[in-house]
Amino acid sequence: MSSSTKKPQPPTEKWTKEDVHRWLMTEVKVQDTCADRFFEEDVSGDTLEDFEKTDILDLGIKHGPAVKIASYLESLKKGSQHESQFPAYVGNWTKEQVNQWLLQHVKVYSKYAERLQEEDVSGDCLVCFKKQDFLDLDVKSGPAVKILAELRRLKEKPELILNPTPHTSTDQEEAEEAPKPIQPEQSLAQAKETKQSESCDEIKSKSDEVVGNESGKAQLPSGKPSEKKEIQQPKPPNLGILGKSKESVATTVHPHRPKITEEIKETLDNLAKNDMKAFHFYLEEYTKLGHKPIPRSKLEGKDTMDTTKLMTGHYGNDRALRVTIDILKEINQRELADQLEKKMGQLKQQCSSKEVLKKEANQGEKLKNLLTCGGNSLDNYDRFVVVVNKSSPEQVQYLHFLSKLKLFSVLDFDPNSVAEGGLCHSYRESRAANLHTPSQYQGQTDSVIKNLNLYKQTSWVFCNGRHDLDGDSNKALDYKNWLRKSCRDVEHLVSFICNPEVLLHSRSLIIFLLLSPVDTEKDPMFDTYKSFIKHTEEENIITVCESQSTYEKWRELIQEKCDFDIEHLSINELTLSEINGTIMALGPLNQSSGRLLPSSGSSVVSLKQKDEDLMTALDILSLNQCENTYDENSREFHDFRIKTEEEFYRGGKVRWWNFYFCDKDKEKPFVKRDKYENVKKMIRSQLRDSNNMCVLLNLFHNPGCGGTTLAMHVLWDLRQEFRCAVLKDNVLPKKEVAIQVRRLMKLESEKPSPVLLLVDDSKETENPYDLVNWIHKAAVEDSLNINMDDTQNCKVIILNCVRSHSPKEQYRQHNPTQSQYITASLTQEEQKEFEKKLKELKETHEKPENFYSFMIMKSNFDKKYIDDLARNTLECFDFSTKKAQLFAFLALLNTYVAESEISLSLCEDFFGMKMIRWQEDSVLDRMKPYSNFLIIDTVEEWGGYKGIRILHHSIASACLEELERSCYLKISDIAKAILHCDLFFSVGVVKHRLMLSVQQMLIERQRRKDGDEREPFSPLINKIHNQEGRQTVQEIFAKASSRFVTSASIPQALARYLYINERDFPEALKWAEKAKNIKENPYTFDTIGQVHKSNLKSNIHREKQETSPNPEDLDTNIKIAENAIRAFKRAQELSNTEDEPEEEAADDESEDYPRKSYNVYGHVGVLEIAFLVFEILSRLPFFEESDPAKKKSLQSFLQGVIPITSVYKMDNEVNNRYVEIIKERGHFLLNLKTEVKETFELLDCYFTYIKGNNSEFDSKNRWTVCGHFKKYVTLFCTAPEERKKERQNNPNLNLKINIEERRLFLEEKQADTFVGILQHLDKPAEEIEKITECYAFLQQQQQFVNKKQKTKETINYILSNIVLYLLKPKSKHVKSFSYLSALLLKTLQDVGLGYPFPDPYYLALLLLWPSPTQENTEIGTYVRAIRNSSRKFLTLLFRNRSTVAHLYLGKEEGLKRLVSKPQLDENFKDMRRDTLAHLWRNGDIFKDKSIISRLHRVSGTIEQGEVFANYGKLKIPVRPALIAGIRSGFSTEKVSFYLGFAINGPLAYDIQFEN
Repeated sequence: MSSSTKKPQPPTEKWTKEDVHRWLMTEVKVQDTCADRFFEEDVSGDTLEDFEKTDILDLGIKHGPAVKIASYLESLKKGSQHESQFPAYVGNWTKEQVNQWLLQHVKVYSKYAERLQEEDVSGDCLVCFKKQDFLDLDVKSGPAVKILAELRRLKEKPELILNPTPHTSTDQEEAEEAPKPIQPEQSLAQAKETKQSESCDEIKSKSDEVVGNESGKAQLPSGKPSEKKEIQQPKPPNLGILGKSKESVATTVHPHRPKITEEIKETLDNLAKNDMKAFHFYLEEYTKLGHKPIPRSKLEGKDTMDTTKLMTGHYGNDRALRVTIDILKEINQRELADQLEKKMGQLKQQCSSKEVLKKEANQGEKLKNLLTCGGNSLDNYDRFVVVVNKSSPEQVQYLHFLSKLKLFSVLDFDPNSVAEGGLCHSYRESRAANLHTPSQYQGQTDSVIKNLNLYKQTSWVFCNGRHDLDGDSNKALDYKNWLRKSCRDVEHLVSFICNPEVLLHSRSLIIFLLLSPVDTEKDPMFDTYKSFIKHTEEENIITVCESQSTYEKWRELIQEKCDFDIEHLSINELTLSEINGTIMALGPLNQSSGRLLPSSGSSVVSLKQKDEDLMTALDILSLNQCENTYDENSREFHDFRIKTEEEFYRGGKVRWWNFYFCDKDKEKPFVKRDKYENVKKMIRSQLRDSNNMCVLLNLFHNPGCGGTTLAMHVLWDLRQEFRCAVLKDNVLPKKEVAIQVRRLMKLESEKPSPVLLLVDDSKETENPYDLVNWIHKAAVEDSLNINMDDTQNCKVIILNCVRSHSPKEQYRQHNPTQSQYITASLTQEEQKEFEKKLKELKETHEKPENFYSFMIMKSNFDKKYIDDLARNTLECFDFSTKKAQLFAFLALLNTYVAESEISLSLCEDFFGMKMIRWQEDSVLDRMKPYSNFLIIDTVEEWGGYKGIRILHHSIASACLEELERSCYLKISDIAKAILHCDLFFSVGVVKHRLMLSVQQMLIERQRRKDGDEREPFSPLINKIHNQEGRQTVQEIFAKASSRFVTSASIPQALARYLYINERDFPEALKWAEKAKNIKENPYTFDTIGQVHKSNLKSNIHREKQETSPNPEDLDTNIKIAENAIRAFKRAQELSNTEDEPEEEAADDESEDYPRKSYNVYGHVGVLEIAFLVFEILSRLPFFEESDPAKKKSLQSFLQGVIPITSVYKMDNEVNNRYVEIIKERGHFLLNLKTEVKETFELLDCYFTYIKGNNSEFDSKNRWTVCGHFKKYVTLFCTAPEERKKERQNNPNLNLKINIEERRLFLEEKQADTFVGILQHLDKPAEEIEKITECYAFLQQQQQFVNKKQKTKETINYILSNIVLYLLKPKSKHVKSFSYLSALLLKTLQDVGLGYPFPDPYYLALLLLWPSPTQENTEIGTYVRAIRNSSRKFLTLLFRNRSTVAHLYLGKEEGLKRLVSKPQLDENFKDMRRDTLAHLWRNGDIFKDKSIISRLHRVSGTIEQGEVFANYGKLKIPVRPALIAGIRSGFSTEKVSFYLGFAINGPLAYDIQFEN
């Protein structure tokens, strides 16, 4: 049939399969192989109409042609002409040109471009694509939309000319894309030459049988068209191809078929018929390379030539070769397989040596795409891991790009890498790296991260020896020994790195940097590659190699041993110099001029990257921050600015950039809160006026009212005056932070510079006090000698930004000169500023009214505005959908936990998204319509990851209220849903952080507005309790406990809830015991004690209401009391012995007490229980308190004077049972009085000798103890009337009764102990006068007491004289200085230097301290004795606490030279107590004239960092009262100071350097 003859087109349903074939060839213009598939599968017109895209794909047709056919078919069904909405020239692009356009013009990720090329998407197919077609190819929504948009934009632009790109496809040869017609006048010989002159990429090219198989298909109505043999039969003219018969073409083109095809065919020709059958059988089943197998129907009856064509067409040449070799080995034709492998190896070598291999289009572009996911910045990956083998010095000079990458670790197989000329040595010249071995990566993940400083500094791991270190263990090993000794450690290291807890796969890239050949699979580098692919996808690993031969061998090894072709993930045609240049040019750009810091004398120093690496805890603000980073006239900078401002005003964290933009544009300044100037002035005045080396300033603020922004703005504006930094790592031990702060202070300069450090959102203002102390210590310990002229520059000012729900109240509790506050309320002036800023934003940004955080502040935090936002956004909320659930989770977390978020990767897992590469927008897309309320932040912890949160705290809480109001969704339902979600509680670092937030939400209690006390439960639990009661609260805690199996805090919090709110003591005890079994610490034992105490109180209250007594109640109560005391004692023991690492955050710090402040709660608990027992006993019929005789019986019984059986009582059954019970519990009851007395003495020491921390916890304890002491006096110390009668009846007993009465009086006045007498410095003189009189009487009766008692009373007598003299010097009871000194010397002789208490040595300091006229050579001995004695006696009380001096050295002689602290305080009667306490704490009190006039300045020296008081040749060791008083550097200096006497030795106050 002639092609020119036109027949009328029959209706589609009447088409034969030949008509379908013709339509595909002439109208759709697909390759004849595609048309043939329709013919082979008997697709006629009536069936064609039912075809969808999936049916076409099922025919084995690739995606590109399938989409084109489906698109034409759609038009055919509609009866319309197929038209493209894109420019016609696009339809002429080859698939390589499509690939080029996607990479260079659309800039999509290379994996997507490759995917389209693999699926034969040429231009004519691309123009038929819709969004869903891209999605079906695993291209994400974002890139799909972008590709379609760019296609549309081509209509508005001049024709785009693309270079004919050399193809790298592994699928089909160029003949498939655009078969070139052989012109009639061109002879076959010429055609042959033309073909030969084309690319010599025969090894990489795909099946070229297309020339033979696909060029000669005549359009005939009967038979399979492609099988027609008439050479002369022309194709339809519109195909533009001259037809040829199969035979003629096969004969003609045979010499030019690629060598691979020829070799495969020749090899298969050597197979016997049965072997060929076996080969076909295995070919049908072959799935190793990720392709579908070739269907059996295609293989039936095929000879070796057809089989070869099918394989190369299906797999591509290289892979067909791999398949052939694999199957030959399977069918035991190993010799043939080896021959084929060898031949192809030789051929590749020849091609390589002749540079036959065609260079890939643009390897520089490919390198950029691999490292940046198709962007321009290395920020797309959080971390890089580099695996490198032996390097030469010539190569190292081109490897500076490593210092640009955010390296997590380098696995180095070069043992000489640390030596000069080595790669590690070169890297460490500009960056910090810690040198490790693989074995150091074993242990708990979080411990390894912490110990090796991972994420913060590069870990350089030597995987095969280190020759700069001695010892056999550091020698490089040969492969056999490495496999035996080191391989396992390296495998463990690799599994650690690939653990998603450590590095998220989609956020990290592994680079194999081959600097020397890997010739064989027996190489540690290859074993390491195999280890990596066990734990991560091959797509996460790229190879960079300069040498072509090294690369070919490496690729071949991986293909052969791992069944994977790394070609698309490799860079192998660039020199190291080109690689280095390409990577160094990628963003983020470094500041060209380097970062600068202010230095002494208005000079400036450079901040080196290596120095910054070493200060891992600090985000340092440079003088020229943000400058010279971008070309500020470029579009890129403009877009960056718009995006950064939009993020901030929507609700993102403020960045230095935000201040920089406003500084550049003076017309549009940054909005300042009205306290901005106050904070600035406060900082400057502390720099100028304070004598403290480190000062802590507090800024209290409501959440979301701009507190952190204000603080950072102040830092920005003071960066010329201070070296400014933000503490970004709150987890690091404070000691380490202090060292880094000192490093910053001294960096690059002999003279120090003042540092301003922002500590953001510390929960406790006590916490930064630790940092202050450590900075003081660091100042003392470091080796810098600071001159007195530099004191102002040696300052560290900590600006502590504290989020608070009652900032004004907290401000009032602190020193006003060192605190400021801002609230969620704007002044009129501030409101005007926000109005003005909105107008400015409207000029530069689209819809600034959607910047909700900004608008909330502009509305002055208007609740109605926020509620309306929530109502409108949550209108169609459906909690059954994933996006609604995730939004509700965020609303709950962000309302109840500050700084909470859910990591982006966790959100992806929650949605079940499989990410090829990281794309933030996709999660936000899924979250619509709620995404307007969401923002993505970078979380600094654990190496930095992206987390999603709600823009503003007030939006989160308004959304919760709205969900409750309109969707009837309770917060308990949301909490249960979070706890129900397994995903959130599986292993992983980002999950760990979410778990901490969930835990915090359940247990963290807020401070009450009126002080240090906390609310009994977390705000969330309070709300659930008020709404739904016990059952729901207990359900939530029980579920949480099953989730947080290692946390004691959850069961502990439930126990507290049950005993405080529900009075269910058995159930409370069960949960308290569970907490203790998880973790034994002071807090868990204290909770058990508290449960028992509450139970006991409840029982007492109930029994008071009952009329008839029940002896069994007594038994129960005593058992409870015993258990309670046991628990409180254990809590106290653990508090005394447990050495809490400073950096360890205890789960329970949010429980009953703030962290590290359990102090003496156990002792107080013991007292409380003892007095409850005394109360229970005093209500027994025979011990009734109201009856003096019965009260005396109780007193005598508890003192052990009379047994219970001798107590007078009515003889009845109830009383007899009481007696039985008391006898059974006698041991416990008889020890109580002694235990109580000892506890009072211990607590007296604590409250008297230790420097108070001004916390209300200590104050509350002190009041509790005082209240109990009054009860103690009433019970044990009041001399009853009977004693008076006894004295009258028996005069011989008078003396004994007198002694006893005086002792009772001393006990009543707390004057029977040394510490108790010292407390009388602050009490009326009359009391101490009576006390001294009592001791004088007892001194005369010492024949009646043992030696121990006699010594104690003598010591107390001397002290009472001193105190009396200070309060009432003219009292007749005061003994002279010489008398007291003589009595003391005699006592000191008696006790020697090993007395168990420091009391006598304290007196020695007071009475025997040298004066200008009198030396006491023994005084140094007594100083050492008091230190030793107090260390033994008071160590547990002194834990991390300073002692306080009660007496100071004045200017007079004798007793007159002692001055008490209350006497000094007399000068400040009108001052507020907290202000006065602050003056004492920071030492500024000693600047006051009234103090200077009364105290004597002692001359001394500092030697080797120790202070000495000097009297002639006498040198007495003294401790500095404030650690900051000593200069560092061990410089020997003359000093002077005031002297105070503390229980552990003399203290030096206000140390002044004389020179």
